[in-house]
Amino acid sequence: MRAPRPYVPEPVDPEAVSPAAPYRAFKQFGLVLLCAAWVALGIAGHDPWKTEDATSIGVAAEMARAGDFVVPTLGGEPYVPRPPLAYMGGALAIGAFSPPLQVHNAARMFAGVALAVVLVATGFASRELNGRAFRWLPVLILVGSIGFWDRAHVLSPELVLTVGVAVALFGFALALRRPAWGGVALGAGVAVAFLGRGVLGPLWLTVAALILPACGPEWRSRAYALTLAVALAVALALALPWPLALHARDPALFALWWSGESLASFVAWPGGAAEPVYYLRNLLWFAWPSLPLILWLLWLRGRGFNGGLGEPGIVIPGVLALVILASLLAMPEARLVNALPLLVPLALLAALEVDSLKRGFSGALDWFGILTFGLLAMVMWGLWIDAYVGGMTASVARLFRDTETGYRPSFHLGTMLAATGLTVLWVVLVRPARRSNRRAILNWAAGVTLIWGLATTIWLPYLDSRRTYRWTVENVAMRVPRDACLASRNLGEPQRAVFRYFAGIDTVREEVRADHDCRLLVVQYGRLPGEPEPPAGWTAIWSGARRGDDTERFVLYRRTP
Repeated sequence: MRAPRPYVPEPVDPEAVSPAAPYRAFKQFGLVLLCAAWVALGIAGHDPWKTEDATSIGVAAEMARAGDFVVPTLGGEPYVPRPPLAYMGGALAIGAFSPPLQVHNAARMFAGVALAVVLVATGFASRELNGRAFRWLPVLILVGSIGFWDRAHVLSPELVLTVGVAVALFGFALALRRPAWGGVALGAGVAVAFLGRGVLGPLWLTVAALILPACGPEWRSRAYALTLAVALAVALALALPWPLALHARDPALFALWWSGESLASFVAWPGGAAEPVYYLRNLLWFAWPSLPLILWLLWLRGRGFNGGLGEPGIVIPGVLALVILASLLAMPEARLVNALPLLVPLALLAALEVDSLKRGFSGALDWFGILTFGLLAMVMWGLWIDAYVGGMTASVARLFRDTETGYRPSFHLGTMLAATGLTVLWVVLVRPARRSNRRAILNWAAGVTLIWGLATTIWLPYLDSRRTYRWTVENVAMRVPRDACLASRNLGEPQRAVFRYFAGIDTVREEVRADHDCRLLVVQYGRLPGEPEPPAGWTAIWSGARRGDDTERFVLYRRTP
């Protein structure tokens, strides 16, 4: 019996299937419009939401009010676990766009700019490494990345770190052709990563830069040494002013910030609390669709086809991706938002062998995306119409893990036109047409944009009502007399930020001043089966939580006479 013939990829001319083919200007405009819609949707129109969004907007609002760009504050206290670039960008956006925009919407404009820079830098890096025909593929893969879903549309230090990684990757790529300018871009990326999240980003980029000389002769040259020297000079010039200014302002605050940048913050020592399985398990969906495309790349190039694994387009993003992944696996705190920067080098790798995919594989991805996003869109429209007519039913509320029923959305003409337009455009885009591997990636990105668009148009009021703290904070503020002292216990950073943002209240934290003499106390609890027992000497006067959420409960107490 004759053995099956091994698969040999057919030669593909990237120029023939890229936006440089016929109708180039029309295709370019369509791709830009798709990316712009994906970036803009969800940036404005909702309150600060839980975790990074609420914290960053709260700090940015205080920074804009005080005009102090050296020492960020949260709830009236110095806040220096992270350098201030994310908050500084938010404060500058507030000054530029508020009014007419509300403060939180204006601050989030900086997140939109940062997200656009990530896409542009990734496209430029791919063009330098792999040629002009590959400049759009990794951008579309990032737009379609599940991990970028909502985490990339909030103001956060991790988003700024992702910007730094993307710019630095462009610097590594440019260094092969123009060493000095590559060093400028690499140094700028290092500085942005440092000013966004601290030492972690520069540590990733430094380790990757030191590993590259072992990967090929092009990195064991005077040109690469020049790149590193220029990068070091640029990075120091851009990154040093803030820590020097912080030290000059308050050495104790500088010491507090620097203590958080210790090696123990990045690496769990033996016996520590590292959770490598957490990232390995979640990357299966977080890095979709990059991960299956990378597996195809490794299978094909590992057998020596299309130049093998030694090309710069694989080595540079591959080394950085391995460095970031190794660091994540060793981290003592497992949070998916930490993996946002990993998606950039993964997208560069995933784009390389899209054209050589077996037609069956690309067709399966294409139809899987069309069916998945088509069905999701139908479900989202159907549930919205049902809620609009009769209110959200108990079964739907349970599906959404919502503890309240009866939600009824309002009709807004602009929102409906936007949602309807997105749906129609998606139907037109994925209509039967010339199928290709690149078309499958484009359809996937368009499907993600459609679902994200529906979530941030017709469903945004519902999401906002369930993720904002406005109602909770205002109910507490109604019961706190003006200029009264309000203490807090177990209040997290996002919650402290929204108390200041929505009500102008800075709580006296019992974790800092246990001997306070405040007559009012707000306590944050987790999920509880019933009302909690009041602390000794206190009487409960109000209890509540975010609408539809039973994972948190806030109780306001008055000191017993």
